[in-house]
Amino acid sequence: MKLLLAAYILAKLFILPIPGGESMKIIGGKEAIPHSRPYLAHLNVNCGGALIKPNWVLTAAHCYKRTLFKDDKVVTLGAHSISKSEKEKQNFAVMEVVRHPHFNENNFDNDFMLLKLKGKAKVNKFVSILNLPVSGEDIKHGTKCNVAGWGITKLNGQQSDKLMEVNVNVIDRQTCNSPEYYNHKITRNMICAGDIKGGKDSCDGDSGGPLICNSIFSGIVSFGQNCGLPYKPGVYARLTDEILDWIAKVTQSY
Repeated sequence: MKLLLAAYILAKLFILPIPGGESMKIIGGKEAIPHSRPYLAHLNVNCGGALIKPNWVLTAAHCYKRTLFKDDKVVTLGAHSISKSEKEKQNFAVMEVVRHPHFNENNFDNDFMLLKLKGKAKVNKFVSILNLPVSGEDIKHGTKCNVAGWGITKLNGQQSDKLMEVNVNVIDRQTCNSPEYYNHKITRNMICAGDIKGGKDSCDGDSGGPLICNSIFSGIVSFGQNCGLPYKPGVYARLTDEILDWIAKVTQSY
């Protein structure tokens, strides 16, 4: 679910991915109530996502791998435990992969990707649609948000088998661009959220999962520097008006 910016970013492609980093995980959180987030998708490429239409999942562009086309169980909906056979699960192959045309692999700007499923999800108590926001308003400093995923729960640890969640607070862009934070690497298309003291974060395996702020879908897990470090909050791709327009056009034209 960074190359000096590319080397620095790649160093994290699988940790909350720093641009180029790893997929993120949940740090400092707790196990979620089973099936309490029926819109969450698990991708077998070490990422998460959100079901935004019965046959469309929104995730992060840096999660792209050719294996997205090679399995009939690329996307799993309705899961709590990844390893267990749960009757609530629905598995899908992927028909189309559409990365945002302006995704920047060096700084992870516009880190969005749409997956069209082969078939439509059966919407029920365990699998449901996460509504996109009406507009792409920026999120204010201090706003409380929630993020969930199956990523690692401690640095250099293993991915969680069960869905984990953590509450994080938005950190304003000016602060997040200061030298001790991300030193001017945060664009207007990004949201910083975590804890100034560290200890609460998304991390490897969480990339692409949704950031929910005041019950509104506001962004997706994108990257970070390691996980849960002081002054290094998670960075989320923001659902701006431009991104919302792009999503609408793609999902209506494919």
